[in-house]
Amino acid sequence: MPDTPPFDPQALIDAMAPLVGIPVDPAFRPGVAANLALIATMANLVDGAPLDEREEPAAVYRP
Repeated sequence: MPDTPPFDPQALIDAMAPLVGIPVDPAFRPGVAANLALIATMANLVDGAPLDEREEPAAVYRP
């Protein structure tokens, strides 16, 4: 697996906010960055979960 740079929430805000047309008020930027960092941490946990090669996606999501 290739090395990936560490997640940079500030760079994501800089790239995505203009792309989707959502201005981020500078007063809210630290909170947005903290939330993105938390989301990235949760995504890494899910992504790192071992799956058997026979696992298949569920046809219908049931919590």
